[in-house]
Amino acid sequence: MSEATPKSTDRRPLMLTAVYAMLWVWLWFDWIAWYQLPDWVKMLGFTASLPVIVYWVRRAWAMRSPVRRWAVLSVCYVPASHWMVYATYTLALDEVRVIFARVSIGGVFVIGLLWAVWYVERASQRILSRRRAAAERRGDRRIWNPLDLDAWYYGQRVQRLNQSLTTLVAYSLAFLVLFLLLNQVAGCKEIYEMPAGGGEQKQLQQVVKVQKVIRKKFVINPYSAIVFNPPPIDDVKLQLLEITKHAYTVGYGQGTGAGFAGGTNRGKVRFIRLEYDGGDWDQDMGVGADLNLLIEYGVRTGQKVAEQTESRKIVELRNFPKGKSPPMVYMTGQRSISLSKSEVEILREYLLDKHGMIFADNGGSSGWHSQFFNLMRKVLPQVEPVKVPLDDVVHRVPYAIPFLPYVAPHGGKDAWGWKVDGRWVVYYHPGDIGDAWADGHAGVKHEVWEACYQLGVNVVFYAHAEYNKWLDARGKAGDKE
Repeated sequence: MSEATPKSTDRRPLMLTAVYAMLWVWLWFDWIAWYQLPDWVKMLGFTASLPVIVYWVRRAWAMRSPVRRWAVLSVCYVPASHWMVYATYTLALDEVRVIFARVSIGGVFVIGLLWAVWYVERASQRILSRRRAAAERRGDRRIWNPLDLDAWYYGQRVQRLNQSLTTLVAYSLAFLVLFLLLNQVAGCKEIYEMPAGGGEQKQLQQVVKVQKVIRKKFVINPYSAIVFNPPPIDDVKLQLLEITKHAYTVGYGQGTGAGFAGGTNRGKVRFIRLEYDGGDWDQDMGVGADLNLLIEYGVRTGQKVAEQTESRKIVELRNFPKGKSPPMVYMTGQRSISLSKSEVEILREYLLDKHGMIFADNGGSSGWHSQFFNLMRKVLPQVEPVKVPLDDVVHRVPYAIPFLPYVAPHGGKDAWGWKVDGRWVVYYHPGDIGDAWADGHAGVKHEVWEACYQLGVNVVFYAHAEYNKWLDARGKAGDKE
């Protein structure tokens, strides 16, 4: 379509493009800050930009004015480059996404800089032309307009060079400020995404396999050398080997592979520890314990897990939006717990409104036991703690825990929990389960630290499965509305 086309026929594509541009901006803000729409909706919306881009690129090449042509192509660059970034983001191609993102930002910077230089040069030429036509004289008055080459701060020599450098510096600063503002909008939010997949919330099948062990028997012949008496079936011993068999996919909901129906392709199970004032919150953190459990969880469930463990301050839980927050956070220590009133409110919001769960572990003192229970009285004043029975689902799925394992009974020999609407929002372990996860397992017996790993897997899985149920319920409620 050429520029000779009547204006009446030009308005419809412009209006439709303007409507889509508003939709695109809305989807973009939802991606970086709001997190309200599902990924497939955003992907569909961003993909809809492709036919729009193709239309305007074809139309641009038919334009006679090079300025209009390059203006249209410059605008088309933004949604096109963004689509490539979002597509790789959706496919969890992190390394490719980083490359595309850097190229995209660099391209926007260069395109914007070229247009800024063009505009300044054009405006400067217009001012100069008007001055020559009117035979103006600068006189002694100072000119402040940066578009005017006679501006006093450009000096008397190499004015055009000074103007170009000023344009470069001013544009770079403006671009940097805008970039930081957008990062601030996105940076005030953080998201947690579970691995995509599905599965069943039930026990791993324990299979007993019978293996015959043939014990050879020596027979002494007084008239010959010692020989083996064939066939060697004189003594047969039955040995029972108990093995764990994955009779089903560990996860929750309809999906392919171990994971959760409410997860994403780029999602991973993460282990986040809470930072707080007053105690040694980082006891056995990282390689010492947390990472060992995270690795074991990935091996035992087949779900994708993060490469490293993490920690967050309690106030940072507020950065996670509803529906994209951690299903579980871990809290431990052996000294005091000191939280502000606002931190108590943030924990309450995390547990009740964001459907989170606290996995607490007494790291080594009866004092921490009392401190934690006092904290929960503030966070959940209407909820009384109860002992978690061994036949509860958190002790049975995916592993059936025969006893509550612990390294030392600092807070007794029973697990305690705080339940809201049929869901454990807090699980308290009394006996330093983190030490059993650590390298060396604190010297406890194999059956103890193995049970501690199994219990840790159970709690992490329980939190994620319950979170997925909540996401399903929210989705169904939204559909009804």
